[in-house]
Amino acid sequence: MADDIPAFPDQEQLEKELSEYLSRKYGQRIKVISPMTTRQHKDSQDAQKKPDGLDRIRFDMKPEELLRYLDQYVVRQDEAKAVLATKICTHYNRAKFLRRRARYGDEEAVGRVKNNILLIGPTGVGKTYLVKLIANKLGVPFVKGDATKFSETGYVGGDVEDLVRELVAEANDDIELAEHGIIYVDEVDKIASSHHFIGPDVSRTGVQRALLKPMEETEVDLKVPHDPVSQIQAIEQYRKTGKREKRTVNTRNILFIMSGAFNGLAPIVKRRMQKQGLGFGAEVRSREDDFRFLKHIKAEDLIEYGFESEFIGRLPVVAVLDPLEVEDLYQILKNARNPIIQGKKEDFRSYGIDIKFRDDALHLVAERAYSEKTGARGLVSVIEKVLLSYEMTLPSSAVRYAVITGDVVRDPQGELRRLIEHPNDPEMIEAYEEIIGEEKERIREEVMARRREYVENYPAVFSPDRIELIIEHHMKTDFPLEGIFDEVILLYNQVRVFETDFYEKHGYKINFDEEAINEIIREALEEDTSASAICSKISSDYDYGFKLISDRSGQTRFILPRKAVVEHVTYLDELIRENYRQYPIGPSEMQKER
Repeated sequence: MADDIPAFPDQEQLEKELSEYLSRKYGQRIKVISPMTTRQHKDSQDAQKKPDGLDRIRFDMKPEELLRYLDQYVVRQDEAKAVLATKICTHYNRAKFLRRRARYGDEEAVGRVKNNILLIGPTGVGKTYLVKLIANKLGVPFVKGDATKFSETGYVGGDVEDLVRELVAEANDDIELAEHGIIYVDEVDKIASSHHFIGPDVSRTGVQRALLKPMEETEVDLKVPHDPVSQIQAIEQYRKTGKREKRTVNTRNILFIMSGAFNGLAPIVKRRMQKQGLGFGAEVRSREDDFRFLKHIKAEDLIEYGFESEFIGRLPVVAVLDPLEVEDLYQILKNARNPIIQGKKEDFRSYGIDIKFRDDALHLVAERAYSEKTGARGLVSVIEKVLLSYEMTLPSSAVRYAVITGDVVRDPQGELRRLIEHPNDPEMIEAYEEIIGEEKERIREEVMARRREYVENYPAVFSPDRIELIIEHHMKTDFPLEGIFDEVILLYNQVRVFETDFYEKHGYKINFDEEAINEIIREALEEDTSASAICSKISSDYDYGFKLISDRSGQTRFILPRKAVVEHVTYLDELIRENYRQYPIGPSEMQKER
């Protein structure tokens, strides 16, 4: 028998279960923290492993998992995405493995080479975007610097080390977390020497050398004369402890990613390949041809370009990104997760206006952006030019939705006047409803792809009608589907908890039917409140009304339909009238007659 008794939960499990119960009961996310966690003896605190910010890092992510994530956001660049996903995952998995091994007293091997990465690609192809996505997914702090700013000040290593200090600030002063961050240096091609002994080359070579130690391993002092914040922190630490503590950051596990356009590098690669008889004899005629040669880049090409061999030796991984064609730019705009279109929709949604983009408009925007030769950045500038007058005028008008068509791209002012004069144009309404239908189908497919994760695990919660409710709320707000799924689970549980609490408080069993629950959840989502608050609002007179009914008929259980939510006063009044009609004499009066 003793084997059947479940083990008493430990402190962490108790806190978790209590937090979940109270969150469901009161409709707010509540975190229970036991005071036991702060009443530990100093010796026991020292004996325990110190909690750190490393728990937020995904040290165990697999390359294919990260690649699938990047594919959702980034168009094309398959080779570069594969290289980044593989080498960055390996970097963090190895860091985790080495930390475990260090606990057994095994010192790390001297001369270990980090997977620092060099990204080569024209402007606007998504170099920075890729790295930010990866840092966000892994949960590591991320800072970006511009190599040209370092070259302006000459051979001053402090500028380079400032990036490490920024990483600590990004990690909320958690040094250990910062020591596993990512430092991204853009326009690194600008610090390549041009093989002259005068001019800015001393500065460029100096910056390369200043980067050598941080890229490998060094200790960076957080207290520097030109940083008043670090000075104040040092003074405060001395005031508290009476000791001059030297706070440093070790760069052993900080991943450095460099990037640049590298104009003029392709001819160097081509010359080498021709000397070695590797083909590619045609003349370089376009930017696209340039990057065909860059796929075959070697360290010797980068050294000839103007980099120190020691600098290139610390960038063992090279990934080349392709220029974007018109079709690529169009696919970026079509991607439901792209921040360009979503950001513009949010701009208008903040004024209560819903805008939709038709395919012909997206194609035309892609064509115009391609002609600017600035990659995806051109998409932003084209869209801003087209919609600036709309963004200025529509918030003050009665227009609540609009469709951006190819005609709008070609003649924004003319189409804006037409929209203001004819806001209910049948042709526009038809186009708007067609796009709405297409979006709903796409979102439904995405929801169905999560069937196992949510629908099959919570069959009582996610009925077909509730799935439609989730789709509608996502389309209206563009909030993440995962968040809406989790919110609906929470709201559903709040309704059930309210039913139980109502019985315990008043003695009447109530159950909202499926349509009523749908309405409660819909109102809670729209009003950005809890289901508990909605239930409390509509049930203010329920106990009194149910008592009148119970006194007449003896009824103590009530199934509440949707009308009990949307017209609760009318519903209760009709219910009492009907009850009085059916039972003109109450149970006690019937006993007297007998």
